[in-house]
Amino acid sequence: MNLKVSNLLINSRRTFLSQSFAGLGALALNTAFGRDLFAQQSKGVINPLHHIAKAKRVIFLYQAGGPSHLETFDYKPTLAQMHAKPMPESFTKGQQIAQLQGQKLSCFGPQYAFKRAGKSGQEICEMFPHIGSVADDLCIVRSMWGEQINHDPAHQLMNTGSIVAGRPSMGSWTLYGLGAETENLPGYVVLMSAGKGGQMQPIAARQWSAGFLPSKFQGVKLNSIGDPVLYIKNPNGLNAKLQNNSITAINQLNQLEYKAVKDPEILTRISQYEMAYRMQTSVPDLTDMSKEPAHVLEMYGAKPGDGSFASNCLLARRLAERGVRFIQLYHRDWDHHSGLKRNFEFKAQETDRPTAALIKDLKQRGMLDDTLVIWGGEFGRTPMSQSGDGRDHHIKGFSYVLAGGGIKGGITYGATDDLGYAAVENPVSVHDLHATMLHLLGINHLRMTVKFQGLNARLTNVSGEVVNKILA
Repeated sequence: MNLKVSNLLINSRRTFLSQSFAGLGALALNTAFGRDLFAQQSKGVINPLHHIAKAKRVIFLYQAGGPSHLETFDYKPTLAQMHAKPMPESFTKGQQIAQLQGQKLSCFGPQYAFKRAGKSGQEICEMFPHIGSVADDLCIVRSMWGEQINHDPAHQLMNTGSIVAGRPSMGSWTLYGLGAETENLPGYVVLMSAGKGGQMQPIAARQWSAGFLPSKFQGVKLNSIGDPVLYIKNPNGLNAKLQNNSITAINQLNQLEYKAVKDPEILTRISQYEMAYRMQTSVPDLTDMSKEPAHVLEMYGAKPGDGSFASNCLLARRLAERGVRFIQLYHRDWDHHSGLKRNFEFKAQETDRPTAALIKDLKQRGMLDDTLVIWGGEFGRTPMSQSGDGRDHHIKGFSYVLAGGGIKGGITYGATDDLGYAAVENPVSVHDLHATMLHLLGINHLRMTVKFQGLNARLTNVSGEVVNKILA
């Protein structure tokens, strides 16, 4: 190969890599240097762990848009009795309300009945019979509360512990603290889905950003439809020999640059080339559902390749099996300002069965004990009606569900008032949730900090306590 062609290939390849997400469209030589580099970077900064970990990984089933706690996990018979009656001013006076501010407020009762489920007798909406079948594995937290009443800042708070853009996400903090368990896939993977019957939520990439942490800790979004990763296939006209020549040259240049300037981002760049090479083999195997038994597909209600929440739940299990540390699924259309009953049924149909299937599947494979599963959104919905048949955003009290990974199953923790307006018993903040998650992973949230702008920054910001009563 002449020098001009070689340089052209190198420059073209650099451009190609820079335009793909984190260089995932590249191929790289699987060199000893790369494997040594992975070994160096795979260890987390919390080594050894602060205490014995109960969980090795997290699967966060994020219901974006704000699922109503009053139609899922927090039954309020008093609210049902007060349906269409004026909302008592004592609850709402001086309180922050989103789109209902200044309007006449009327109570909006639960739209479905609740049933007792499992030996524990947990109250779960009748629209979630499959989740009810795993009630004894669940901890239902009914006393979550948040600080941000609009979607985007609420997503930011739930994912990063701060409304300030540029902060690391919870998945990035987890990967930073614990390191990676796999060299063939990213340690932090994001999947997205959407269905029917809700307003679509725009989810920004900053929700899985590494912020001020090194970029190797950011989440990697896999597409649910089509190629899981853009440019995962070879560019047209590029054979293996040309690949080897061009990427060998690029890696040699990067190594020389690192020796000269000692910029850790250069090591990240090299390791991403190596990761990209391995992903060309590992990603097709990951997404090939042909080896999944028919009864497993049926259990999830999954049709591989359809981009559904069900298929993503099955993919989450496969990612967990392969050592991915943090897996986050965004189901993006839980926003029901109107037509709640009609539209809520779509959401229940889309999420009930696969959520329960994931928990059952992990359990039968012996993985639930060390996998923390979290289900919830950025906030809840008001006990007052909007548009006559919908609910507005609500932050004073809402529900989350946790399972596995050191969580005590078959319990309900905390409570909202009789109308489901505010958390009144054992309130749990977003920072408390993050502190508890890190604790289960073997990390003391107060001790995992990074100096940023002169302060010791951490996921839990300046507050947060471990919720010890929900731990097994």
